[in-house]
Amino acid sequence: MTKTQLAAIGDLPLRSGGVLKGAELAYVTYGRLAPDGRNGVLLTHGYTSSHLFADGAGGSEGDWSALVGPGRPIDTDALFVVSSNMLGSSFGSTAPRSINPATGQPYGSAFPALTVADIVAAQRRLLQQLGVKHLVAVVGPSYGGAQAFTWGVEYPDFMSGLVAVVTGIAFPRRGAGGGLRARFEADPSFNGGDYYTSGGVAAMMTTLREETLRGYGIDAALTARLPDPAARAAEITRQARAWAGIFDANSMLALGDASASYDVSAQLGQIRARVLYVLSRTDRLFPPSLAPGVMAALKAAGVSADYVEIDSELGHLASGADAAKWAPALRSFMASLS
Repeated sequence: MTKTQLAAIGDLPLRSGGVLKGAELAYVTYGRLAPDGRNGVLLTHGYTSSHLFADGAGGSEGDWSALVGPGRPIDTDALFVVSSNMLGSSFGSTAPRSINPATGQPYGSAFPALTVADIVAAQRRLLQQLGVKHLVAVVGPSYGGAQAFTWGVEYPDFMSGLVAVVTGIAFPRRGAGGGLRARFEADPSFNGGDYYTSGGVAAMMTTLREETLRGYGIDAALTARLPDPAARAAEITRQARAWAGIFDANSMLALGDASASYDVSAQLGQIRARVLYVLSRTDRLFPPSLAPGVMAALKAAGVSADYVEIDSELGHLASGADAAKWAPALRSFMASLS
């Protein structure tokens, strides 16, 4: 597995008006940066997974290792790929369980409100530190696709292409902040978000993860390997418990709240990059019925965009778990940008 590195990106002004002091981002890289700094690709991951999703550590978008590497559609023989952990996530970047320099204690409930634009601004600082002058593309599934679109409207001249996969130009209003928060608040162990010394909320996190995995289509993904329904249920619970032992509930809330304010539909005219928009035929979270509206909005905004639908039974997991079904389209799009 590629070694995670940590970048100190300094004090980060936030859209909420606050400043996140001494922010850090965890990341990995693949390939080498060209002397002119213009062969970069930024990978952006999903809501509850990590920057290692192209390294065989699959998450809510599945394992992308078949898409990123030497000779693959995102070819690390030619490209310098940076995969950044989101600000606020649980995999090394500054997040709610990080130490608040003002108190010497974990931020917990005091972690400042984030937006997707803040997450992208942190990534831009990282890229500047690494010497990246221009991105060939920003590529990401699910929440990562929202980051890709946000890159397009926030820094329109910094990249040539955007690959937004199993995502939309706004997030479904599914209670990522309010409804989810209410469920945590009903758990006495949550303690208003300040639970780091009281054992945490692993049981609730396990339940939520099982629900999420089932909604993303994991039952279909496991059927070939585990035809017995009881065996599949046991495996889903095992995966959920393992994830709950790592992911922080406050991170889930912070990123959920950020997603609730994400909507770039009125800003599409700022995008100058070419767009590849990819959905999965069986995705219940971002169904193909979104495609006509998104593509019409991109066209009306003057954005050059192509649409690909993954013919997969694997729902929201299809971009990684059925990577071969859309890899040719990704390869062709990436080649067209160089």
